[in-house]
Amino acid sequence: MSSPAVEHHHSEDQGHVVSLGLLAGVWLALLVLTVVTVGAIYVNLGKLNLWLAMIIATIKALLVAVYFMHLRWDRPFNAYILVGSLIFVLLFIGFVMMDTAAYLPEIDFKDTLHP
Repeated sequence: MSSPAVEHHHSEDQGHVVSLGLLAGVWLALLVLTVVTVGAIYVNLGKLNLWLAMIIATIKALLVAVYFMHLRWDRPFNAYILVGSLIFVLLFIGFVMMDTAAYLPEIDFKDTLHP
């Protein structure tokens, strides 16, 4: 007769097994996105450079969360928490960018680069 403490282990508590091919594909996608990020440095898009870097970083973070952290196979509530957190971060960055744009004419970059 086994103790009740040992019998509480259910099959849903076990981790999900992901194929090596899928993990290698996600890893390759992360490498490609890293190369795209480095390549984007050499393209002058003006104000869009920051947004491009943020979009690429968000895609990479989502790939890591969904596949390497097994969020794809986890309870949907955890995905809602992730999406909600990303929305709040986007709002926060948006407010900071609006505030920075409001004070940008007052900043003299020439004095800050060469004291």
